Amino acid sequence: MLDLQAISAGYGRAQVLRDLSLSVAAGEILCLLGRNGAGKTTTMRAIMGLLPLMSGRVLLDGETLSGRPAHEVPRAGIGYIPQGRRLFSGLTVAENLEVGLRARGSGREVRDEVLALFPRLAERLNQRAETLSGGEQQMLATARALCLRPKALLLDEPTEGLQPSMIEAIRQVIVKMRAAGVAILLVEQRVDAVLSVADRVAFIENGQGGEVLPAERLRRDHAIVKRYVGV
Repeated sequence: MLDLQAISAGYGRAQVLRDLSLSVAAGEILCLLGRNGAGKTTTMRAIMGLLPLMSGRVLLDGETLSGRPAHEVPRAGIGYIPQGRRLFSGLTVAENLEVGLRARGSGREVRDEVLALFPRLAERLNQRAETLSGGEQQMLATARALCLRPKALLLDEPTEGLQPSMIEAIRQVIVKMRAAGVAILLVEQRVDAVLSVADRVAFIENGQGGEVLPAERLRRDHAIVKRYVGV
């Protein structure tokens, strides 16, 4: 389980998160929804140790991660696919995957498992990341995170700018990771896409946690979504 206990964080003197608490169980997809600037990406960065916490704790399976250097957080078992992908553009597909494998000492068998999920990448192992299409780059960013064999997976706007076939491919992988027992925290602006895969939805407003509801309830009543995100 990924557990955020009353975390506060921000940028310099600008506090963004205020005592935010969330939990994501193994084998669950929790979607974090809120307006632009509500603190969704800041939450992801705080979990990964890219922003120091002002207060509170981040735990994975009961082990405290907050306070660790950022490079140690993936080693603990959290995969992160940031908005904008942030690949090593000059490296090949294979070399980008190697970065993920080395983080937790994973071997060739893990790479083979990941490539089975993304056969298109298997055909492009020697191709530089910068030459891939946007959808292929998103696949590579996801595959690199999965090379960690993560216990928890954070995805920030994974379908942004993708064509429907690529969105469906990413969605299928996310669902497979849930079935494998991975705790998944998903930030996504496409509300309908979120509700089709999420188990629960947590709302965030002005850096503070709002209601946490079953996705099924939101599928029945979109008025709740409109209240928080205005769509």
